[in-house]
Formats: sequence, C-alpha cells, structure tokens
Amino acid sequence: MAEALAAQKDRRNSPVQHVDWARAAYLVSLSRALDSLEEERLVPEKKVLYQFSARGHDLAQVLLGLKLTERHDAACGYYRSRPLLLALGVDPETALASSMGRDGGYSSGRDIGAVFNYPNPNGASALPMCGGVGAQYTPTAGWAQAIEYHRTVLKDSAYDKAISVVLGGDGSVASNGFWSALTIATTQKLPMLFYIEDNGFGISVPSEFQTPGGDISANLDSWRGLEIFKGDGTDPAEAAALIDDAIAYVRDRNGPALLRLTVPRLQGHSYQDTQTYKTDKTVSGERARDPWPKLRDYLTGSLMSEAEWAALEAKTKEEVEAACEKAEARPVADPETLMRNVFYEDGAMQEMGGQWKAGYQPPATSDVPAPQGQRINMVTAIRKTLDHELAVNPRVVLFGEDIGPKGGVHAVTLGLQEKHGVSRVFDTSLSEEGIIGRAVGMAIAGLMPVPEIQFRKYAEPATEQINDCGTMRWRTNNRFAAPMVVRIPGGFFKCGDPWHSQTNEVAFIHQPGWMVAAPSNAEDAVGLLRSALRGNDPVIFFEHRAMLDDVWARRPYPGDDYALPFGKAKFLSEGNDITIVTWGAMAPRSDKAAEGYSADVIDLRTLMPWDRQAVLNSVRKTRRCLIVHEDLQTAGFGAEIAAVVADEAFMDLDAPVSRLTMPDIPSPHNPALLDWAVPSVEKIRAKIDDLVGF
Repeated sequence: MAEALAAQKDRRNSPVQHVDWARAAYLVSLSRALDSLEEERLVPEKKVLYQFSARGHDLAQVLLGLKLTERHDAACGYYRSRPLLLALGVDPETALASSMGRDGGYSSGRDIGAVFNYPNPNGASALPMCGGVGAQYTPTAGWAQAIEYHRTVLKDSAYDKAISVVLGGDGSVASNGFWSALTIATTQKLPMLFYIEDNGFGISVPSEFQTPGGDISANLDSWRGLEIFKGDGTDPAEAAALIDDAIAYVRDRNGPALLRLTVPRLQGHSYQDTQTYKTDKTVSGERARDPWPKLRDYLTGSLMSEAEWAALEAKTKEEVEAACEKAEARPVADPETLMRNVFYEDGAMQEMGGQWKAGYQPPATSDVPAPQGQRINMVTAIRKTLDHELAVNPRVVLFGEDIGPKGGVHAVTLGLQEKHGVSRVFDTSLSEEGIIGRAVGMAIAGLMPVPEIQFRKYAEPATEQINDCGTMRWRTNNRFAAPMVVRIPGGFFKCGDPWHSQTNEVAFIHQPGWMVAAPSNAEDAVGLLRSALRGNDPVIFFEHRAMLDDVWARRPYPGDDYALPFGKAKFLSEGNDITIVTWGAMAPRSDKAAEGYSADVIDLRTLMPWDRQAVLNSVRKTRRCLIVHEDLQTAGFGAEIAAVVADEAFMDLDAPVSRLTMPDIPSPHNPALLDWAVPSVEKIRAKIDDLVGF
C-alpha cells in the first residue's frame, strides 16, 4: 500500500511518462483560444449561432485523444468534444469554419458546427456524432464489434490493438443508448472504453438526477465484465495516468472499461446558458478546479519555463486569429447543393463507411430472372438469398432477436447460424436501439450489417438511430455513410393486433436517406434484397407477414444473379379503363379484384424511390386512379401518390383520384374484425366499379 501511494505521489509531482506534454499543452491552449474567440467575438457578432465551450473538459480530452494511436481506433463524442478532435488532427480553420457553418467544414453548413465528424485515413477517426444525448453510445459499440469481426473473422491483424471510445457527459448515463451499449460491450467483451466526463450538471439538472448519488462509476462497481477507473480530470498527472491505464486495459483485450473523470464546466451548457441554477459558491468552486492553471503549474519548471508558457499562449492565439480569417473567407455552400448526398450518387463515394468504400465490388447482376425449380414461398426465397450473400460476401452479418438457433419468429433465418457460424449470424439483447445503433457502427467500419426488427411496431425504440443513420450521408456532406439492410416483418397475418400487425411504411419514407422496399412475392423479394445487400445506401426491407407463405406470392427462385433496381414498378396486368396502384399484401387482392376489367394494376415494389413516371404514364392513359394500401388513410403513402397525380396529371383525369385503405385505427385482433378493417377484394372491386362508372 505504501509503495502504491509513493508511486502515485511521484506521478503527481513529475510529468507522467509516455505523454507528449508539449503537444498536450499546445492543444489545450489551442482549444482555449478557440473557445475564447467564439465567446468573446464570434457569438456576439452572430457569426457562430451555437457554441458549447469545452473549458474544463479540455485537458483530459486532449490527453485521451493523444492516446488514440492505432489506425483503426475510433471515438464518438458529443457537442463538447472539440479538444478531442484537435488531438486527432482537426485543424483550427476547419473547426472554426464548421462553427460558422461555412463550406468545407464538418457538414458544410448543413448541421450545427458543434456536431463533429472526422474521417481520418491516416489515424484514429471521429465517428459522426448525433445531436441527441446518448445517441453516440450504440454506434460506438458497433464499431467495437466490427473491430473484433475484422480481427477474428476477416483475420486482419491491423485491428489487433484497435479500440473504440465513446465520450459522454454525466447526463447521458440516464439514456437508453448508454445502457444498451453497456450491455452489448460487456456481454460481447468488446474493446470499448466508456469515457464519462462528469461536470455535475446535465444542462441545469444535477448529476444526482441522472444516477443515484451522482456517480455512475460507483453504481457500476458490481457490473460484471466492466473495469472501472475514476478520478480527477483536472489533475494532469492523475488524468494522464488513468487514461493510460484505461486504454491499456482495453487494448490488451481484457474487455470494456469505464473511465469517469470529474471536471468543471466553466461556461454554461451553451453560450446562451446563464447558469442561474448554480450558486456563487458552486461557480467559484468550479473556477478553482480549472485544469489550465494546474497544467501550467505542473509543466513550468520541469518541461518549460514561464516565458515558454507565455509564448505558447501567444502562438496559439495568433494561429486561431489566422485560422479565423481563413475560415471567414470561406463561402457559404451553394444552396443548390443541398439536394445532393441524400443518397449515394454515382461516382461521389463517401470518405468513410460502407462496404464499397472498404473495397467491396458487387458482382454483375441481371434483372431478367433465370427460374430454377419449383415455386417457393417468400420465406424460402429470402432465406436462400441471405444464404447466398453470406457465402459470397464475408462482410455480410445478420443479427437480431431470436434469429440464431430459432431462425427468427418467421423462420426466415432458420439454419443460417448453423451453416455460417455465430460470428456471422447471431442473437442480440432485447434492445432495438442497440440493434440498429450497433449496425450503424458496423456499417461505418465497412461491414454490411443486416439487422432484423422482429415486428414493425418494435422499431419505435430505434427511431432515433434510424433517423441518424439515414441522414448521415447528407448531414456530413458525404464524409460518412452507413449502408445496411434492416429487415422488418409487418402487416396482418391470420389475425391482427396493435403490436405485431402494423405497417406504417410512410414513417420510414419520411426519414431522409432510407430506401424502402415492400415486395409482394418471392421473385421480387429476391431481386430487391440482393440489390440492397450489394448496395451503398441504407435500406428498409419490409417482409409482409401475410405474404411469407401465401400461395399467390410463390415464384420459382430467379437465380443467384437476379437483382432488381429500386424505383421500378411492375405491371401485374395492363388495360385502358383504370390505374390501380398498390404494394405488399394488397397487390394480390388488387390483382384479383381487377379481373374482368381493363386495368393497369401497378405493384410499386419500392416506396422510396417510387416509380412516379410509370404511375403518371398509366393515369394519362386510363384517366382514372385508385390507390390501395393497408396502412391508415390519413397521411398514408397513398396521400403522396394522390397528390402527385393531382398535381401532374389533373387535366388527364376523368374521375377523382381515390384511395382505399384501412381506417385510422390500429389493426384489430379478431379475424372477423380484421377482415372488416383491411381492404378486401370485394371492397376493391366496388371502388373500381365506382370509378369506372363515374
């Protein structure tokens, strides 16, 4: 015990070894100069609209960033994480240009300047952070799981020492993302460091409101599989030693660790925050703990003189002034460019993320089916496609609740774990936030994750991660993308209910950046799924429960090279008197209802993008339009189709555009009640009669 105390005293009184203290002092000084410039000039002049000071957090963050030395290390921070980015290599001009929303920054003005990302081809990267508190945790866990996948499955030794680091404040430990990531990291024994900066307040709410007693590290002392480190983030020697020990622990593949450092927040939550919720005693106590003068006292007299310290402060201030001049000279992005990078555009490859960027080249495909054998149902067709893509592409990874030995609640993945192994097909903890969030990190790391959400309704807890994934390419201006395929069964089956039978596809169509497929039969399911699995955009792939074993939906397997483009509809029948637009389980019902009529029955197959031109061309020919879908009528996707037809083909119509949908109620359970609510063949035929006779 005495020897340990003596060693600790030595570390506190002389500069800790293995730390480039001159570099650390320079970066902390640079961070201070950036904060001061923004607070004193740029915010008052309204050149920076959102400002989050890092003063008080800066020393420990810089020490952390300087320890991320492996090529495949990655960190994901939050709005107060700029010191970390400076340590990773972000230059002050880019930092200021981002704060001012100018072209060429983190997002070229598309996102708040404090929302960071840093694709670094020469070292550790900063994963694209999100604006939501706690949303950074599960994608960082996904990166950690991808590290292990690259290391153990793909046998890439470049990942042997790589780690994943997530930064969060004390307020974020109350979030769903924190607990989900903690479960993932500890159950999977991932190389992940949870770095918690506890400044005592989540905006105005004290830490005691976030976790009992205000100390998350104390509350996790008994959490299995998690090593705890904790201490003072303002003491240079103590912070450096703790960071060194925590990172070494994770690098040595001992499992995840949590490092809680107490730091002061020397400014409000944001510049506009007056901190009236803090007493004068609290504020003065925070100022007394400022790590900047502590660093000066620690280094002067040992590594540098007072004059050298003063020269360092003057140098960084000059550099920041010069960087500000260059940043202000940058233009605001051309507004016309805002429509770019919602989806992948040919030739404009993202800087980081996705299997294409990692070197994957999709094999040649054909949109002409080569039928093989007997007709198979959609379950078998989807399973066969997943099986083939797992076999030919080692980057494909399937996961979700119950998809392993059970094979999924609909048996789609039955046998795939046994054939391809638990590293390729695996079950997860019960957290949709964790399922989609980890898929984001894995996708950024160059894998092709295929997460399953067990039923459509269960996607709600993952809404934030779904939104953040879809907007990633746009909000980083093509610096990052996270292509994946999210499989979601939904819709009615033999019965309905509010929890397992929801469709609500329109919610995903309203999330920018997601492609959405809704196949009605086995052949289309194969073609669309293969395109999604080999593509470069995130895809929601709907598997309608009623069609998985439906006789109408059965088709011969169209071959291993069969792939369909998104946005190209299929005509189930052709005629001259009416256009019927539908998808999913309403396709066979519409097809049956149209028998005996001269009708164009159009199965859209994909809803984002959807085949507008095919619909408009058909309506201009038939002069009538009926839209049939299972989702609710109010604000359903049929309303969008109807609006486009009315807007672009109004003068061609001989009858009003009509919709037949479920009423605005949840799916009822009793089969008799369900049959009343869902559009039937008889109801569709009655609508056709009304429109043709109008």
